[in-house]
Amino acid sequence: MTEQRIGSDTRVTLHFALKLASGDVVDTTFDKQPATFRVGDGNLLPGFEQALYGLKAGDKRSLTVEPEHGFGQPNVQNVQVMPRGQFEGMELSEGLLVIFNDAANTELPGVVKAFDDQQVTVDFNHPLAGKQLTFDVEIIDVVAL
Repeated sequence: MTEQRIGSDTRVTLHFALKLASGDVVDTTFDKQPATFRVGDGNLLPGFEQALYGLKAGDKRSLTVEPEHGFGQPNVQNVQVMPRGQFEGMELSEGLLVIFNDAANTELPGVVKAFDDQQVTVDFNHPLAGKQLTFDVEIIDVVAL
């Protein structure tokens, strides 16, 4: 019997660490319970899933994920300049995370990039957009569905 490899229609249990080029860890499960997901369920970005294809239980890898396969490139249209009045009563600072709701009442997080007495510049790009990431994985289990 051959060992089950990661592909479509599989459930995967793994430990992972997501790191920036600097080595700073963005997220990890190595210090807690492993993560389990079904390939294609949306819990993992497609570029990260594709990097796992063909791996089996017991495999350990350090994979490089380019921005195009991770969180994408920053989009200048996702940087908005808004009237300062929309931030009434808020103590603003560069790097402050602010949450807005769109027309469908979906939360849209943004980061304050700059502000003055008249306007506030907010970046709605994902904080990891444009970043090359290292995806360290240890595959614990792979089950065919």
